[in-house]
Amino acid sequence: MAETLGDETGVQQVDFARERLERKQKLAAAYRLFSRFGFDEGVAGHITARDPELTDHFWVNPFGMHFGHIKVSDLILVNHEGSVVNSDQPLNQAAFAIHSQVHAARPDVVAAAHTHSTYGRAWSTLGRPLDPITQDVCAFYEDHAVFDDYTGVVLDLEEGKRIAHSLGDNKAVILRNHGLLTVGHSVDEAAWWFITMERSCQVQLLAESAGTPKRIEPEMAALTASQVGSHLAGWFSFQPLYQRIVTEQPDLLE
Repeated sequence: MAETLGDETGVQQVDFARERLERKQKLAAAYRLFSRFGFDEGVAGHITARDPELTDHFWVNPFGMHFGHIKVSDLILVNHEGSVVNSDQPLNQAAFAIHSQVHAARPDVVAAAHTHSTYGRAWSTLGRPLDPITQDVCAFYEDHAVFDDYTGVVLDLEEGKRIAHSLGDNKAVILRNHGLLTVGHSVDEAAWWFITMERSCQVQLLAESAGTPKRIEPEMAALTASQVGSHLAGWFSFQPLYQRIVTEQPDLLE
């Protein structure tokens, strides 16, 4: 949520500049972390953050720049028509086709993350939701969907709308034969959900290769979801990672 400042009349004014900078710093950090975790795959993948003032615009990485090199100053601002308004750097058209429709369909969403991560891609080929087999994956219990279709690289806005429709009110959607997409009320939250969902895919693949995992009972899964799956829990879980990457790679803030 944007910071507010009181003026001499006592009216609260939103500090858009401060909120914009914070979102961009978290966004650049998320890209660096995704690079650290090996979520990048060539030029594929994107994380977006809605601008706090121009709410039909979002910030995203320039097409073709390695996640591990992205700084705050590299991020590009894209309007609702798919035009870059602050830079001459190119836009990933798939990023616009998907993210523009997710942001349009979900006014509550500040950020969305999608990359071609290894375990997310592997799990997506099964066309199944994740099962409640660990405490961590319960964050997604009855809060993620499956987009059960594949029609090639997403470049059509109608395909983006279909993905947004499948996402619904959930925090994540598994794109069959493609990968994962997560959203959040903050960059922190969207990035954390992606990180922990990718690891949850890895855990279930490992568990099923060894046998038949025991599921957590529905009542306990729902309780655990309320404990580990809230907006605050997602935001807070990202903070140690943010602190680490900024300490190790402070140039990302430039």
